[in-house]
Amino acid sequence: MAKKTSLKNLTCMGVIPDSQNQLLASLGKPHIDSFNWMLDEGLDLAVADLRPVEAIVGDRTFKFWISSAEIRPPAVPPGQMGIRHPEIWPTECRQRAATYGGRLTIQIEWEVDGVRKVGLQKDLGAIPVMVKSDICHLAKLDPSQLIERQEHTDEWGGYFIIKGHEKLVRMLLMTRRNYPIAVQRSSWKSRGRGFTDVGVLIRSVKLDQTASNNVLHFVNDGSVRMMFSFMKSMFYAPLILIIKSLVNISDEAIFKKILDGYEDDLYMKSCVLNMLRALHYENIHSQVDARKFLGETFKSKLAWLLPTSCTVDDVCHFVLKNSILIHLDDYEDKWHCLVFMIQKLYCAVGNKSMIENVDGVMMQELLMGGHLYLQVLKEKLQMWMGVAKREFVRASNTAEMTHSQMSIFLKKLQAPLESGMENFLSTGSIRSPSGLGLLQETGLVIIAENINRMRYMSHFKAVHRGSFFQDMRTTEARQLLPDAWGFICPVHTPDGAPCGLLNHLSKDCQVTKTADPQLLAKLPAMLASLGMIPLNEPNILSKDKCFTVMLDGRVLGKVPQRSAGRLVDKLRMLKIEGLKVPKTLEIVLVPLSKTKGQHPGLFLFAGPARMMRPVMNLAAKKVELIGTFEQVYMDICITQKEAHPGITTHQELSKTSFMSNLASMIPMPDCNQSPRNMYQCQMGKQTMGTPWHNWLVNSDTKLYRLQTPSTPLFRPVHYDMLKMDDYAMGTNAIVAVISYTGYDMEDAMIINKSSLERGFAYGSVVKSEVVTLNSVHSYFALDNTDIQAAKYLQEDGLPHPGQKVTEDQPFYSYFDHESGKFLTKKYHGEDMVIDQVKLCGNVAVRSAAGNCEIPYDW
Repeated sequence: MAKKTSLKNLTCMGVIPDSQNQLLASLGKPHIDSFNWMLDEGLDLAVADLRPVEAIVGDRTFKFWISSAEIRPPAVPPGQMGIRHPEIWPTECRQRAATYGGRLTIQIEWEVDGVRKVGLQKDLGAIPVMVKSDICHLAKLDPSQLIERQEHTDEWGGYFIIKGHEKLVRMLLMTRRNYPIAVQRSSWKSRGRGFTDVGVLIRSVKLDQTASNNVLHFVNDGSVRMMFSFMKSMFYAPLILIIKSLVNISDEAIFKKILDGYEDDLYMKSCVLNMLRALHYENIHSQVDARKFLGETFKSKLAWLLPTSCTVDDVCHFVLKNSILIHLDDYEDKWHCLVFMIQKLYCAVGNKSMIENVDGVMMQELLMGGHLYLQVLKEKLQMWMGVAKREFVRASNTAEMTHSQMSIFLKKLQAPLESGMENFLSTGSIRSPSGLGLLQETGLVIIAENINRMRYMSHFKAVHRGSFFQDMRTTEARQLLPDAWGFICPVHTPDGAPCGLLNHLSKDCQVTKTADPQLLAKLPAMLASLGMIPLNEPNILSKDKCFTVMLDGRVLGKVPQRSAGRLVDKLRMLKIEGLKVPKTLEIVLVPLSKTKGQHPGLFLFAGPARMMRPVMNLAAKKVELIGTFEQVYMDICITQKEAHPGITTHQELSKTSFMSNLASMIPMPDCNQSPRNMYQCQMGKQTMGTPWHNWLVNSDTKLYRLQTPSTPLFRPVHYDMLKMDDYAMGTNAIVAVISYTGYDMEDAMIINKSSLERGFAYGSVVKSEVVTLNSVHSYFALDNTDIQAAKYLQEDGLPHPGQKVTEDQPFYSYFDHESGKFLTKKYHGEDMVIDQVKLCGNVAVRSAAGNCEIPYDW
């Protein structure tokens, strides 16, 4: 890492580097990692979780399901003539305002009355592909190869190209997954009679990133009701009813398990006894009764979704699997997690533990683009199967269906996935019957504006709290809390309405990927060898002297309080090595506080989309990744002088590691007022600069270009590390300050006339206009009878490159097939100069028109 700034990098301008700048490559890495996970694992998990559909025709039952799906690299559709290279490259899609996408093919299996038939393949069209993902053609290219493909040497990807525009899925702050949080919300009182404002919330997320919320509500009579949802509908059930449906144990076993370690809490004991008695008053005495009651209650509500052959027990299983703690597959694990949630709820109600803040960064994670993309795709595949079922019943006149007939039926069946996925990334809006566990359905995608380098970079590190909080009058969601240190930049946030809601990650903050499943599978045995007592082993210690050990929402066992610290220290050393424990494991030991604190326990997190940052572990003298939750219970110093022996465990890697990339480029920020640093982050993103190098193949609607940029004479080290001089912005100026004169002006300056004539702050605006013909039989051509048009236009009806165009001057001419006439269009606007003219086509089989793109300067 460079320690001092230097101007030597200006002497190597134009030299192609051997490898990409790692700091710049890290901007797109979290987005690409999430999309690559979707390609490698997520799509298979989502397909396996899709519900089969059944159609009854006559007296025969047809069953369909998708067994596999694959997204292929972007290429020209088969059957096109005269194609030399089938690959489609991103720059091509930018220039012809097309979508960069690959074909989605699925394997459909079907059976008739339980007899398996030969499977079929179906092409569902081209869906968008993330730039520089594994199936993007730019993924493995080095800087020199990127230049050959008309890209920048430091292209970092992470976005989609939709109709020629670069679209980025916004990173949203979401509630931390698979962790029960004690919450107090006044709105919960309106959910039913006797409901209080206290509850325990858990955002349950499956392996394929499907999310669902469960809440244990505390009622005034001391009972607990469980909230679960399905298709945006919320349901409330007595907690003991859910427990009896999950496990086949006696009331005595339920009572002892819930009160394990809390035998002295008389209020909790009486509440649990009353809940057990209340269920018997409803004639629900066993697991069979509970499952029957739950199944009969929901059978009519889910009749449209489940096959008619489903029994009451099947309906109950469907509800427990898809709505109750969906991150856990085993009913025993669900039962143990509910026990922990009940105990935490009664501790919060009894004022033994504190209410937690959902708006704190320690209780949050990120929603990544690849994960949201997969959820939208999964839901559209499920909807397509429903459409296929309806059309199959309508098209089948008889109960007989051969393989060839099924193949013809699937070939004729239209698939709206192509337009649906493109529309989602184009508008940033979704129309989801389930809601996908989100608080908003709009504003999920933004345009990666490239006004200058600073603005373009900031989009990839921006995190938003969500549009739901935009109109809230409270400021809780906007507060910068201490637990955000090192993860959220305290400087880089806009002023005005989005202040505190739109933040940016610090320059060292990383977003975790999915951990190695083999290491996770061995983690319970590793913890047992370090001193954890598994659930299935007898524990001679009193439960009130043990901490609950939980891994991603799954209770693994207990650990004695006196040895919990040693276990954490050993586990942390194994984590740093990364051979037996994932390096991204978050180890949170919440101690038993003498005063009221968080509910104690040992909580381990290894899931994706968590924020982590590197610090120096003083004991191991090595770099360790720490998370937002575990940082709260650590003692971290900035410099060695601040370290306290026996207390301080970690040290910051640098004094500026808590700031974002833009904040790190402010010269001497510690000498500024705090608001001035915030203003600089905004003003730096608004100035004119050099957004592109590949101007000849650029097709943005509007760009700003500074013709005479200069490198700053005074700048921080981070400016050179990000290679900002490659995309120069701003101009050095000598400023004379005269105080106490008659020329006092605010926000204004007098510029030397000679400097202005020499090109000081000279810039230009580059615009592109796309002209699309409405018929394949129309074409660009000059109307020879129009003398004025012949004076300004070429024989093909298009203007000359380098030509100056003024108001009401002929702009282009074409032959319109519908009217059978030549039409000449005139230019309206400010005077400008034509930069270049490009003719673009369409590779779609059903192409309706060609288009012409005319970039110009003014």
